Amino acid sequence: MELKIKLKIGEFSKLCQVTVKTLRFYERIGLLSPHEVDEWTGYRYYDVCQLAAMSDILHLKSLGFSLEEIKQMLEDGITTPPVSMIEEKLKACKDEIKLLQNRRTELIALKKEPKEENKMENIAIKSLPRIIVASYRCVIKNYSDLFNLCPNIIGPEMQRLGCECTEPGYCYTINHDRDYKETDIDIEYCEQVTALKQDSDKIKFKVVPEVDKALCYKHYGGYDTFRQSWAKAMTFMEENGYKISDNPRFNYIDGIWNKSSVSDWLTEIQIPITSAHKK
Repeated sequence: MELKIKLKIGEFSKLCQVTVKTLRFYERIGLLSPHEVDEWTGYRYYDVCQLAAMSDILHLKSLGFSLEEIKQMLEDGITTPPVSMIEEKLKACKDEIKLLQNRRTELIALKKEPKEENKMENIAIKSLPRIIVASYRCVIKNYSDLFNLCPNIIGPEMQRLGCECTEPGYCYTINHDRDYKETDIDIEYCEQVTALKQDSDKIKFKVVPEVDKALCYKHYGGYDTFRQSWAKAMTFMEENGYKISDNPRFNYIDGIWNKSSVSDWLTEIQIPITSAHKK
């Protein structure tokens, strides 16, 4: 007669290197139940084959699979996830890597920042001259889509229309949404050109009037940290009696196209302003 080894919950806990609390939780949600529960004492016993089951659970959990997903796989009698689920987790890994890279960049920049920041260092009040621009307006999923639009759609269409850009170059975007959106952003891309051309289905030409006074803030770093620069710019405006008079521009000076480090990206936020007391 084969002798079955029965492991008490504490013994099973040590062998699996998980807490008794975790084992009780897994039992409660139906993920892994004891092989036997003594009806008189209430003692829980696990058998040897459940060590492998727990190993599979912990391995899948370490790969980013949720307990609900793991439970479903075990109920389906599989321990290797289907390709579709693996690809989904790979995409999640890519997103997490990007998030960690951005976090690292911000931490490095924070480390380099002087303890006493001169808030006037990145701020200037200046006029923006009258210009001719080639304009492209569309709805994009996120700001990274601009890096596909510029070389693949806007650039070729401007070249087809015979556009000549000014030297030095000047391009900016305007967000036309009334409130913040993470996706489906109504954005207009404008690039300064030397002359008006015939409009096409994609590119429209227009004269942008002179802006008498604009608060210009130099933003270093990624576009997901614009809010920090906005806070500083708005504080300056409030302290000096200004208010916004027109749509702000985001003038892209340095970015992924010419800088290898995100911390070296430079965007000038140009905010048309007027005196808050002007009537």
